[in-house]
Amino acid sequence: MNRYGQQAMEHWQTTMPQRVRDLPDPVQFFTQLGEELETAVEELSRTLAGQAPSGEGYLQRVQRLTTARFEAEGQVLREMLLTVR
Repeated sequence: MNRYGQQAMEHWQTTMPQRVRDLPDPVQFFTQLGEELETAVEELSRTLAGQAPSGEGYLQRVQRLTTARFEAEGQVLREMLLTVR
């Protein structure tokens, strides 16, 4: 289970413990959810980062990619994790 799956499981255990108990295989469920979250974050991150501007230096690239990743994580987790499935 990746970190997104772990985050999801912890969130659900806190906010919807009965729902977690009702899952036939919680580990499998959160493993799959974590993979879906990771894929969504990766895709959105690439979109948000866009193309590298000409003349972009190393530090600017790192900043652009890091910012895109944080924004993507925030959006995806709000949309997919904090909503009830």
